[in-house]
Amino acid sequence: MKAKGAGTVLGAVVCLLSLFLPLASPAQTSAAGLSGTVKNASGGAVAGAQVSARETPSGKTTRTLSGPDGRYNLPDLEPGAYEVSVTADGFAAAAAKATVTGKPQPALDFVMNSPAPPVSQPGQAGQSTSANLPNAPTSAPPSPSLGDLGFSSQQTQANPQLQALLDKRTHMLKVHQRLGLITAIPMAATLITGGGAKALGRPGQPIREPTTANLDFHVALGGVTTALYAATAYYAIFAPRAPDTKKRGAIRVHEALTFIHGPGMILTPVLGIMAYKQETAGEKVHGIAAAHGPVADVTALAYGASIIAVSWPIHLKFWKGQ
Repeated sequence: MKAKGAGTVLGAVVCLLSLFLPLASPAQTSAAGLSGTVKNASGGAVAGAQVSARETPSGKTTRTLSGPDGRYNLPDLEPGAYEVSVTADGFAAAAAKATVTGKPQPALDFVMNSPAPPVSQPGQAGQSTSANLPNAPTSAPPSPSLGDLGFSSQQTQANPQLQALLDKRTHMLKVHQRLGLITAIPMAATLITGGGAKALGRPGQPIREPTTANLDFHVALGGVTTALYAATAYYAIFAPRAPDTKKRGAIRVHEALTFIHGPGMILTPVLGIMAYKQETAGEKVHGIAAAHGPVADVTALAYGASIIAVSWPIHLKFWKGQ
């Protein structure tokens, strides 16, 4: 029964690895982006300019704001052709076309020009204009400003602090994703070598005791897995939170599964150390240490499911775009 159970776990791990190990490739294809500066005609930085990149022909649009130094950054754009436009209060809109190839792009800079003032039409010679008539109608009232609509000056100004927070969160979550995929490799190897780290035998046959080399190799793999898991969790836990944002969809499933594999990654090495001491002492694994194997299996399955929950939609999108 134990051999059959180990074979079932091994098959499940191999299936999981075949699903989520290829997922690292789409993350790498979208590593490039667009960046540059937004300046006025005098060379001064234009802060708070909205930079929009519209992918053609899908129409998907990515936006950001320029910082106090006029710099903007649009990371992780899918390879393809884009129409980039820049708008800012007090300036005429600017636009340009760019092609993202998946490699580092040259800077795409913009120079914003002030809109030309309206040209007044003077009255003909010998005639007075309507503005000089006492009962002439007044000009049309100006359009309401954002202040007239109830927005404060703080709400209408660019927020470089928020943009920096979002950039840091994006970077840390990308590192979290990559470390998560890397951690799955030694985790699977630890499960596979687990069968050789415990006593095995069949009815009527002598029990085959694990060798010290098998035990040490299994423990070493478990230590590597635990260290990588801790690093992966660090980048997720300490990534800054974006204000007024709600999590939905696959990310909620991903985080819910952490309540299973998180405690499991704490219990598994603790129980493993207990089992290791019993094995090296020539004893059969007993007591709570006997739960080391089942806890490790459940932890690995929950960890694999959490990776698939957030990576499977990206995987589908990547193949549809081919």
